[in-house]
Amino acid sequence: MSPERKTKKAPAKKPAAKKPAARSSPVRPSPRVVLDAKIPPGPIAEKWDNYKADMKLVNPNNKRGFKVIVVGSGLAGASAAATLAELGYDVHVFTFHDSPRRAHSIAAQGGINAAKNYRGDGDSVQRLFYDTIKGGDFRSREGNVYRLAQVSVNIIDQMVAQGVPFAREYGGLLDTRSCGGSQLQRTFYARGQTGQQLLLGAYQQLARQIGLGNVKLWNRSELVDVVTIDGRCAGIVTRDLVTGAVQSHAAHATVLATGGYGNVFFLSTNAMACNITAAWRAHRKGAYFANPCYTQIHPTCIPQADETQSKLTLMSESLRNDGRIWVPSREGDDRSPSQIPEAERDYYLERMYPSFGNLAPRDISSRAAKRAVDSGRGVGPLKNGVYLDFAAAIGRLGRDVITERYGNLFEMYERITGEVPYEVPMRVYPASHYTMGGLWVDYELTTTIPGLYAAGEVNFADQGANRLGASALMQGLADGYFVLPYTIGNYLAPMLNKPIPGVDHPEFQLAEQAASTRFGNYLDIRGSRSPDWFHRELGKIIWEHCGMDRTAAGLRQALSDLPALYEEFKTDLRVTGDGASVNQTLEKAGRVDDFFELGMLMCRDALERRESCGGHFRSEYQDSEGEAQRDDANFAHVAAWEFTGDPMKAVRHKEELKFETIHLAKRSYK
Repeated sequence: MSPERKTKKAPAKKPAAKKPAARSSPVRPSPRVVLDAKIPPGPIAEKWDNYKADMKLVNPNNKRGFKVIVVGSGLAGASAAATLAELGYDVHVFTFHDSPRRAHSIAAQGGINAAKNYRGDGDSVQRLFYDTIKGGDFRSREGNVYRLAQVSVNIIDQMVAQGVPFAREYGGLLDTRSCGGSQLQRTFYARGQTGQQLLLGAYQQLARQIGLGNVKLWNRSELVDVVTIDGRCAGIVTRDLVTGAVQSHAAHATVLATGGYGNVFFLSTNAMACNITAAWRAHRKGAYFANPCYTQIHPTCIPQADETQSKLTLMSESLRNDGRIWVPSREGDDRSPSQIPEAERDYYLERMYPSFGNLAPRDISSRAAKRAVDSGRGVGPLKNGVYLDFAAAIGRLGRDVITERYGNLFEMYERITGEVPYEVPMRVYPASHYTMGGLWVDYELTTTIPGLYAAGEVNFADQGANRLGASALMQGLADGYFVLPYTIGNYLAPMLNKPIPGVDHPEFQLAEQAASTRFGNYLDIRGSRSPDWFHRELGKIIWEHCGMDRTAAGLRQALSDLPALYEEFKTDLRVTGDGASVNQTLEKAGRVDDFFELGMLMCRDALERRESCGGHFRSEYQDSEGEAQRDDANFAHVAAWEFTGDPMKAVRHKEELKFETIHLAKRSYK
């Protein structure tokens, strides 16, 4: 059976028809589901070693007979593909970029956490584990998080060996700094471009395997469906973004490493091409989607300049190491920052959270900034920002030191705003950034579809209800380099010498036809509104009602507005061009379609979770000081949603969270 087969290209035009885009057949809900996280036995510090000691192995000579598909070429995808190929598997990598180096991992600036304790300031695996559980507001799975802290110490050695130019102290030792939610300096960094340098390290390993013939790279190819046969993932269907051709690919196992869904808000710090399609296609075929309401708002982004803006720029959280955040004490103070004396400034994070100060966690810092702006003390032309001031740091350390640490970030800020942050404070404000929700996975990173894995931000496993600063790069590389290469063998070993369905199987043919029909239907609608217009309107609804501050009334309003707008999308969408050549409007139509369904599920999840925790803040559930108020008795669980054909009627399942090592406690950073 042929591993790949191309179908004819999508037609340039079809007869006009006002009909909704075709969807693949819905999955009926199971009557009763038990979500087994497969946590190994033993004390938490021994679980990962126990797992590795008992796992099934694949003979090196047999690995060549197993084909593994990796979708996504960022840190998680590139590291997983390179490592699996090094082990001997036949690896195929798919990216919708022209090069793996275009993956959004390059945008992570601040650094990467690791419990190396180079500073001798009290860090340890246990401390990183505790900080991550607490930072996630006790909504993470202990077993996965402890493993993440364990393998973090190996990541730095791996990347140094690959030549990543981490910052070093004058004596040559690796330098570290702090990021939000930590009182330790455990963050390794490369100026303000850590993600880019780490991706280059992973990319060069991937490129080496491509050169050796162990990896086949499919660029400009977007996943448009996941194929399941006999209850397991049998492969994927892709669409060539240059020719429009739809093609099937069969494999023994498939890894999704396609990032988060922050662009559902339209305005976000994510690259404009970031989307939910790969994960959502898997969700529609039976992969449960966990905690979609857990979205992180980053506190240090350049404020929106006008209503037509389509992208927000992130200023690294590492800037909060030396920058002080403040607003005028008096409402409506229009003076320039240099004219406002110290006595009339409110360094509100230092005042409210003295133990952590400007390095309070992202969710807490973001809500504090919103309260300051809402109180009439916002700064800038639109009064929609707060100051991030480096005057004290420059006076203490000198401009040269600040330039060495953050020079490229300062240059970027000046290019965007026209202001010189060495001379005037930066202006920042919260914006949609990272997503802690994602595909449900067990300890092996397997979704609820056997043979389908999720690595990095696309899964929900490690961050809980809020991500600590500098933990995204850590999770992506941990999953790709040190977790998945072990766990995938446990699944593949029993499949030795067993045939798998080829792309001539009827399920592949049905999936190809459904994908071709769906994209053809987008072209056929011939309405009056562009995909970008619908995306902007969708984002406004979700940001207003499911953003930093959520209420039951607002969420119900969103769940009324979203289906109505979605129906309009299905009858008034206009896609120009054709389906047989490069057509970014057609690509965007498919992605916005999936964002609509995700948005409905996000709002449903937020409405059902009647508590406040981490990035999920319900106004009805806060204490007397305005802090998030959890409900551990009723919501100390993962909400895993099953698709039924209608996102408004998804079925909610629960995985109860067990805290055996760290006791549940109030999350305080005061």
